[in-house]
Amino acid sequence: MKFNRIKAVLKEKQRPNKWLAKKLNKSQVTISRWCSNVQQPSLEDLYKAAEALKVDVSELLESNTEK
Repeated sequence: MKFNRIKAVLKEKQRPNKWLAKKLNKSQVTISRWCSNVQQPSLEDLYKAAEALKVDVSELLESNTEK
């Protein structure tokens, strides 16, 4: 089950995991785990990622309603 869209937004913004890792002072392994939904970021880290990517935090989350 997917919980976040970090990988998709990074792709849309044409940014590598390494860039986000540096911006958030996290390891590339951590960012990779977030992107593959193996691990989820804290709310604080999610907001920091949204700020770094210049998107609303809601864009980093999968919708919980059917489309």
